[in-house]
Amino acid sequence: MGRQDSPAYRCPPGGAALRLSTLSLYWHTLRYLQPVQFYGRLWFRYQRPRPDLASAPELSTPAGPWQPPARLLPSMTGPREFVFLNEPGQLDELGWDGSQREKLWRYNQHYFHDLNAIDATARQTWHSALLEDWLENNPPGSGSGWEPYPLSLRIVNWIKWSLAGSTLSPTALHSLAIQARWLMKRLEYHLLGNHLFANAKALVFAGLFFQGKEADAWLSKGMQLLAREVPEQILPDGGHFELSTMYHALALEDMLDLINITTVFAARLNTTQNTQIADWQQYAHSMVGWLQNLCHPDGDISFFNDAAFDIACSPTELLAYAQRLLRSLPSATKQPLLRLQDSGYIRLAHGRALALLDTATVGPDYLPGHAHADTLSFEFSLDQQRVLVNPGTSCYGVSEERLRQRGTAAHNSVVINGQDSSEVWGGFRVARRAYPVELQAEYNANKKLSRVSCAHNGYSRLAGKPVHHRNWEMSKGELIIEDLVEGRHDLAEARFHFHPDVEVVLSENEKAGTVLLPNGTEMTWRAEQGEARLESSTWHPRFGVSVPNRCLTIKLLDGKSQLRLAWPESSA
Repeated sequence: MGRQDSPAYRCPPGGAALRLSTLSLYWHTLRYLQPVQFYGRLWFRYQRPRPDLASAPELSTPAGPWQPPARLLPSMTGPREFVFLNEPGQLDELGWDGSQREKLWRYNQHYFHDLNAIDATARQTWHSALLEDWLENNPPGSGSGWEPYPLSLRIVNWIKWSLAGSTLSPTALHSLAIQARWLMKRLEYHLLGNHLFANAKALVFAGLFFQGKEADAWLSKGMQLLAREVPEQILPDGGHFELSTMYHALALEDMLDLINITTVFAARLNTTQNTQIADWQQYAHSMVGWLQNLCHPDGDISFFNDAAFDIACSPTELLAYAQRLLRSLPSATKQPLLRLQDSGYIRLAHGRALALLDTATVGPDYLPGHAHADTLSFEFSLDQQRVLVNPGTSCYGVSEERLRQRGTAAHNSVVINGQDSSEVWGGFRVARRAYPVELQAEYNANKKLSRVSCAHNGYSRLAGKPVHHRNWEMSKGELIIEDLVEGRHDLAEARFHFHPDVEVVLSENEKAGTVLLPNGTEMTWRAEQGEARLESSTWHPRFGVSVPNRCLTIKLLDGKSQLRLAWPESSA
């Protein structure tokens, strides 16, 4: 989706002077980075390439049909009007680089996602005019649209639009070639992750769409990058290594798009490339299974790390796309307990209820940009209704709200001494981070009971070196969450955030209460240990959206708390 990283690490709040705490943040952030992230940043910042305006290569001839891709919701509301991140804007007012909108909004202008969105053919006239306006007002190498990430997404979207039957003008085809040449000189080695993957994908698209020696070089470079990035970024259990459900969905679309275009232009591939892409079907197959297992019964993604609806294509769209391309599709597991060992998530399903547990690291050590301080958090659904939710994501950039949404207190986990379990800072940075330890997960078939226990060491940096342990027990009709903090500490609180559509009531004795679902189902909760109170909070299901909700906070007594949730076994 694009991070708004500056060329240098931003100083955390608290003034420009490099105090000891600031130095600690920098040290514990930078020490994990790979060498290429240092010298690649310098290369990217100081290299000044010139656009190559040579004529475009000849187009390739498709050898097979282009399958309709997954579709996003429309973002154009008029011929020159958009809604990005739930914020409207007009091209006549903002131009292509208007400072009236944040950078991520401007990036979205340059993606051209609407070309392939739902009901795109009804807006084809708008699209053709918009594309020509972009060509006229975005000279090569200038402005946000020529930064590598939006450039990569635009190359792919223009080519997908053309393969779906639309016509790119000679000027647009010439520009596509200029864009591919520019991208070859601006690869995002300093960011790696989904950015470099997007760069590689765009080069493969351009290299196959055109033909000739120059196009072969684009294709070769893209395939070379993917040969390294695919097995690194796609974990053996099918999860994307940044451990965000939203970015997993984006990565799955990327893999399906690559399968699609390499099938269309199969005649352009050499033996080595064919061997490489032979594994892509299996990668995509496992990614589909992972996505299904990390969705709620309402059919949409859970919120772990940076995640929100409508940025990636919906699971419904992705599954339909996969059905068109893959030989077979996996289904969500019917096991009561599924441990996704490589990515670190656990799925518990008993009767009407589903719980998704985060026993994962925050992400790759060298790339935690989309991580939240959410270790040992979880989400919970009953039937089609989400009940306990993580905060979602409404904004990027550097702000207090961004920091709050990434913090532990915004998640269904335990806050110790008011600190975050991982030191999130600066919008996309993490210094000292939590690692899960002592994980055990088992299902007792006789009792039809799932038990999961895990701890993390994220708070060991604090005085007293406290360690948070959490146990989950789930059976048909009941979920028990027990928290224990070992080690000296001043205050520990377990926080449980409820979906805005459910009504939470605290009884007079402040030890128990009810949770009323929209369908009339009444759950009960009881704090078997600890002191309970209700607080106001917010949930962020989409960028630019903040919805009031309620948070049940339980103060641990003598380092312990226990919350018992119960519900009727049959629906209302």
